[in-house]
Amino acid sequence: MTAVLHDSGIITLSGACPVDDAETLLQLLLANPTAEIDWRDCTAAHAAVIQVLLVAKRPLRGPPAGPLLTRIVTPTISSSG
Repeated sequence: MTAVLHDSGIITLSGACPVDDAETLLQLLLANPTAEIDWRDCTAAHAAVIQVLLVAKRPLRGPPAGPLLTRIVTPTISSSG
């Protein structure tokens, strides 16, 4: 699993996050309304995961490891908040 909640209250996304992680991420965010998201180890993310990040409007610790995420997704998420 690439979306994990840690004892510190931070949700980490690591590696390539597949579509199944969108549901996991959503559930983690709903259950932990103050959790930040650390995606520094995220190399790629399915569009569904990106959509959850967009609507969550949570602080993101980054930049992500994936160049596409850094160039395209990060500015989009930053401007939506």
